[in-house]
Amino acid sequence: MSKTLEVKLLGKDYRVACEPAEREALLAAVAFLDGRLKEIGDKTPTSVRGSGERLAVMAALNLAHEFLAAKNIPVDVAAALESETIQRRINFIEAKLDESLAQHSQLF
Repeated sequence: MSKTLEVKLLGKDYRVACEPAEREALLAAVAFLDGRLKEIGDKTPTSVRGSGERLAVMAALNLAHEFLAAKNIPVDVAAALESETIQRRINFIEAKLDESLAQHSQLF
């Protein structure tokens, strides 16, 4: 069952859906992103910075660029990363199926 988690980015609170098993990973991602947002904000002059939305778009662009650049990493490392992602998604789908089957067990 999905729970919500309160997180803070650039001092602003957000509520996000989060599976209990993914809580630590989400908190790590929030800390990473918040650091990146602050880093970009510190490098950008206040007159150019604009809103938090602009910083978020700039951070997203930088992260997307880094992600795509990482695609050029050795095949065995890329395969391992992709395998982890696929396995995590399979586990998530299996959990959802188990949950749904448990709720509808009277049909079987």
